Amino acid sequence: MIASTDSEHWLALLHQLPAKPPYLRVKIWRRLQAIGAVPLKNAVHVLPRREETETAFRDLLAEITASGGEAVLIDARLIEGQSDAELRTLFDAARDADYDELADAARRLLDTGPASGPDIAKLQRRLTEIVRLDFFGAHGRQVAEAALRELDEQRYAHPDVSRSDKPPELTLADLKGRTWVTRRGVHVDRIACAWLIRRFIDSKASFKFISGKSYTPEASELRFDMVDAEFTHEGDRCSFETLVLRAGLDGDAALVSIAQIIHELDIADGKFDRPEAAGLGAMLSGVCASTDDDLDRIAHGSDALDQFHAYFSSRKAER
Repeated sequence: MIASTDSEHWLALLHQLPAKPPYLRVKIWRRLQAIGAVPLKNAVHVLPRREETETAFRDLLAEITASGGEAVLIDARLIEGQSDAELRTLFDAARDADYDELADAARRLLDTGPASGPDIAKLQRRLTEIVRLDFFGAHGRQVAEAALRELDEQRYAHPDVSRSDKPPELTLADLKGRTWVTRRGVHVDRIACAWLIRRFIDSKASFKFISGKSYTPEASELRFDMVDAEFTHEGDRCSFETLVLRAGLDGDAALVSIAQIIHELDIADGKFDRPEAAGLGAMLSGVCASTDDDLDRIAHGSDALDQFHAYFSSRKAER
């Protein structure tokens, strides 16, 4: 917040860059944007004087001079020509533009939702970055935070996969000899569920992929990760976690570890914070990028999940 003094204390960076290399101007401009500085005049950028902003400007000054440019850092107060309030307005306008961009991105995800956990986490990280540079409390922050809250609520509601009633009671024997139905375009959660079904429930299970969000099953069919499915998101659990729990497979410590990773990749709420999530996520994203065929995705994704299961099982054995 603004200090209770007669005038704001500012830092001004004056710099001059060499003509070459040509990319240096763009590089320094991006660095100025990244630390939240606003231009006062040509080649003069300003920040409110704080310990962290002084450090940022000093680091940039060192970078400019190391690149063959010249730079001067000035401790300044405005006297005439422009008021502190007008300069604060420039900072607020810059942050409001950032908040507006973030809110628009959130609204686009709301329109096409539910958004994936990684998509939401990316926007939340961006919000943190903007807030760090919001020195005077721009009004746009409230709108951006509201859009992200709505997006987060939509994620936990899982309108495409949540059940509207109590799930049926099914034994492990009830799960064999079935055709398993899910939405086309399988990704992390559905690939993992299909692997679990074939590896631990029924090696002869077959799969059907439908384009709609909902589907009325035949007597021999079970649905997963879709509207009103027999196995889908329940509470804060992803579909894979639900399937592990309700199939009675939660006694397998390696499966529990994988379930936590799938939760992190699908929901990204930081509940488990598994360091292995990035690796498995990259592998499954690579699988999906290499083919649009759902059975191929399941087959290649299953190879990766087999390796992770073997890894976690060996760790348990070592203990």
